[in-house]
Order: sequence, then structure tokens, then C-alpha cells
Amino acid sequence: MDEIFLQRAIELAHASVSGGDGGPFGAVVVKDGEIIGEGRNRVIGSNDPTAHAEIAAIRSACARLGRFHLADCVLYASSEPCPMCLSAAYWARLQRIVFANTRDQAAAIGFCDDALYDELRLPHAARSVPTCHLPIPGAAEPLRRWHENPGRTAY
Repeated sequence: MDEIFLQRAIELAHASVSGGDGGPFGAVVVKDGEIIGEGRNRVIGSNDPTAHAEIAAIRSACARLGRFHLADCVLYASSEPCPMCLSAAYWARLQRIVFANTRDQAAAIGFCDDALYDELRLPHAARSVPTCHLPIPGAAEPLRRWHENPGRTAY
């Protein structure tokens, strides 16, 4: 079955290329042998750097199921997920990820995430986008209030 769902992700990647509104990437989320979410890259058309296929497929699946965890679902992606999409897959607690093209294949045509992987290993002050920790009074208050709320929904 993996090949069938992966083929659909590749069809969505073709649609993204044909539409001209994003990169050559597509993804689907599957639960119990049924596609419950689909997405294709629309970064260019939406002017949204987060409009990746995997993110769209995860959002679609969560909306359809009415929940934010997908532990009983599988993500199929036309290419190996980038760091953002991989993080989203982990946050969604997906059961498994299956992809067709490697990150090296994507890098060979200009979609290289190596610099980002390298950045994530650096201390804040050494990153190319200056990042600094500035603890101001009251900043931790929302964290405390959330933690102390017995009606909170943990995720």
C-alpha cells in the first residue's frame, strides 16, 4: 500500500510544478488505508514560506479528524521532509513517515536544507539570524498560568 499513497504524493508534486505556485513537492496523510489529508507546495502562490506540502497535508488531516495528534496516521511525502516539516510531523506524533526522493536529490536541484540543519546546532549568538534571550519581567507569567490551569489541554 505504501507505493499507492506515495504515488498520490508524487501526483500532487506534479500538480505543484504544473500550477507554478510552488516547489515540486506533494504529501498525503493516511489513516486506516484512507487518505485523510493532502497537500502540495504553494510557497510561491501564497507568498507563505510555511506553505509546504507536508504542513498542508497535516493541517488538512487534523481538520478532518478534529484533533491535533495523528498517532494513528502515516505521512507520505514525495521528498524527504525539510526540518520544518519533519518537526511538524513529530509535533503531530505521526506513526510513520514514508518518502520517495532523498534530501540529497532535492539539494541537487536547489532545495538544500544543510545550512538550516547546521544553524540549529549553533548557540543562539552564533546563528546567521541574530537570536538573543531577553528575559523581561512578567514573561514567564503566561507559562505559569497555563501550567496551573487544571482545565488545560496538554499537547
